[in-house]
Amino acid sequence: MSQSNTNPESAMIQCVDVHKWYGQFHALRGVTLSVARGEVVVVMGPSGSGKSSFIRTINRLEEHQRGTIIVDGIELTHDVRNIERIRSEVGMVFQSFNLFPHLTVLENITLAPMRVRKMNRERAGKIARELLERVRIPEQADKYPGQLSGGQQQRVAIARALAMEPKVMLFDEPTSALDPEMIKEVLEVMVDLAKSGMTMICVTHEMNFARNVAHRVCFFDQGNIVEMGPPAKLFSTPEHERTQLFLSQILH
Repeated sequence: MSQSNTNPESAMIQCVDVHKWYGQFHALRGVTLSVARGEVVVVMGPSGSGKSSFIRTINRLEEHQRGTIIVDGIELTHDVRNIERIRSEVGMVFQSFNLFPHLTVLENITLAPMRVRKMNRERAGKIARELLERVRIPEQADKYPGQLSGGQQQRVAIARALAMEPKVMLFDEPTSALDPEMIKEVLEVMVDLAKSGMTMICVTHEMNFARNVAHRVCFFDQGNIVEMGPPAKLFSTPEHERTQLFLSQILH
């Protein structure tokens, strides 16, 4: 049911029969998904369907109890070195921006490259300013997060993730906490990122983004992928009754 047609050899992310429990609650029930390099996959589904749990297992923010997750050839195990290697290659953007309020925008972006990648301040600052250009807010470099709009803060969070030069970007409902006019500016940055060839998994219900950018859409329900396919097909002629019901609710 939840197989992907991506050749495992070319996959950037391979998840095979992934299970996750929270106590007695079986949150992920055998998710299998393979994501190719440069592919953009959008994950949709009702609240509590396992979308966020799934995306968070890919960089070990949540630990899976059964199954296999491999990112860029590295298997996610209890080995701390593997976890660190995968985390250094996987950027993540959350619903909440998680910026340090006492640091300027520039300091928020340069912190991890300087600490983790041992980059010098000058080079980290240069990269940070280039990324602020890329996310279209170069003039905000010296402000503090509290001085920015929600949309601007989310774009800083994207720039901060990109500063670590990740091979994969994960987005967990990045626009759901934003006002409608701010959603567009964040999605534009994500569209640019997708067009640049970044491998992306995005949990979002932004249909136009999915239509225009996603190679595939995965519909989650009750801890597994119920249906998966190109957005044009999935949105116009969903096969599964559960998918039809969900789409009828968010399309109207």
